[in-house]
Amino acid sequence: MKHPKRDPLRPPEDALWYLSLGGVGEIGMNLSLYGTAGKWLMVDCGVTFGDETTPGVELIMPDIGFIADRQEDLLGLVITHGHEDHIGAIQHLWPSFRCPIYATKFTSELIRNKLAQADLKGRVRIIELPNGGSFEVGPFKGHMIPVTHSIPESHMLALETKHGKILHTGDWKFDPEPIVGDLTDDAALQALGEEGLMAVVGDSTNALVAGHSGSERAVWDELHKLFHNVKQRIIITCFASNIARIKTIAAAARKNGRYVTLVGRSLWRNAEVAEECGYLPEFNNFLSENEAMLSPRDKVVMICTGCQGEPRSALWRIATDDHPEVELTEGDTVIFSSRDIPGNEKQIGRLHNRLVSKGLKLITQHDAPVHVSGHPAQEELAQLYQWTRPRLVVPVHGEPRHQMEHERIAKECQVPHTLIPINGQIIRLGPGVHEVVAEVATGRLGLDGKVLRKLDHEASKSRRKMSFNGAVVMTIVLDGRGKVVQDPQVTLMGLSDENTEKSLQGDLVATVQDAIESMPKSTRTDDNAVRHSVSQAARRLTQESYGKKPVMEVHLVRV
Repeated sequence: MKHPKRDPLRPPEDALWYLSLGGVGEIGMNLSLYGTAGKWLMVDCGVTFGDETTPGVELIMPDIGFIADRQEDLLGLVITHGHEDHIGAIQHLWPSFRCPIYATKFTSELIRNKLAQADLKGRVRIIELPNGGSFEVGPFKGHMIPVTHSIPESHMLALETKHGKILHTGDWKFDPEPIVGDLTDDAALQALGEEGLMAVVGDSTNALVAGHSGSERAVWDELHKLFHNVKQRIIITCFASNIARIKTIAAAARKNGRYVTLVGRSLWRNAEVAEECGYLPEFNNFLSENEAMLSPRDKVVMICTGCQGEPRSALWRIATDDHPEVELTEGDTVIFSSRDIPGNEKQIGRLHNRLVSKGLKLITQHDAPVHVSGHPAQEELAQLYQWTRPRLVVPVHGEPRHQMEHERIAKECQVPHTLIPINGQIIRLGPGVHEVVAEVATGRLGLDGKVLRKLDHEASKSRRKMSFNGAVVMTIVLDGRGKVVQDPQVTLMGLSDENTEKSLQGDLVATVQDAIESMPKSTRTDDNAVRHSVSQAARRLTQESYGKKPVMEVHLVRV
């Protein structure tokens, strides 16, 4: 009788493992795994967004092949909060791992909305936890610690096994005057320090920022002043999931006698969930886009999606005169109440230029304090380590420069050990020795229209190549002996303009004919050999003439 082969990457009885499949060395796409006693627990399942290097792909998420192959050992998915970089991949990836989801009420409702869009409503077991609640599954005991962030019901996860306790911070900050949600539970963090903490796996996003992240109350004060001084229409853009900012804007608008409308489907969906959960009663007084456009310009504040310059967002469509309801007028003011996510600077700059060229006034966080981050700056990180006193700090959720600065801060706070991970490393957190014990394959999946596939898939590679180098499609008709029976047909895409297209087509036709005629007669009957020879000759010509190596497609017809 054959016994099943032992999995060398199955978590052992005598240690706690940590593995990130996304969210390390990058901003967004967070997905972490903790393993012990043969079982895994997943924390968060998020996305990041495509850019000019991923044409046609809007959402990018971790390749979860490792845990999908071990789904029988995956006990659950714990969600720290409802931002897209923590929940945005669930509806796309859940069919591959099929485990229960643990989340608080507000976050659960956001997840249910996403599952409904993917026809998964009712198929996923969601276990709702109270704020600050606890759960136990397999060898894991979890306790949710409330923290302040820009969305309600954000939590750190204190995870306990027989080997000790670790703290997975998620996104957090210290804010004495949050507009929405709870104060960070300082006492719970201090208690962890008293009890003894094996490790902190912590947010590094703002590790390069000196001082304190700032309070949402300061944004309220600034917006109140700006709204008072602006005499025409106000458009303000922020992240659709930033419920605290929506509430801040609504309060400042009400104080200045202005009505509020939301522009963008994701804003309406998130705001409705927030109202249902008691966080945004102002929602019931929001105007529709049409009502706002019919109102006096000095009585309206429009909250729009699109703060990162996303091409299909509401603000981008408004800026390009493509929105069905909203049209801005010269002299209106656009406020960017957000930070630029690294990598999005170019597309945000393009949006700024479009708005300014339309005669709109622009205000960003560089002009006025219209945004505070939801992530901890250096003073807050230091305070966390003074309270929790972990044996080990593992900086995640940030680019390498953020992780390295986070490590420096931890060392200055007398944390005995640090380890900067990369995606795919299985790290032994303890007890005792901490080290990298193995590496697993990782990657990225892109949502290409309705198809989810690897970003290094041949179709994705070809599209990227076409976006930079264009494409040439050639149709060649040969007889059975390899003789050209009619002139080749050549189609150019993204390679030349109308003034040079005919000339290049003629050159390519001649080049293709010469390439075939120069082949030995014995190889002209080999279709693959003909395609290769024609492609090589055409590529040499385009390289010499244009400095480009376009995608080549050869259609060969035998008659």
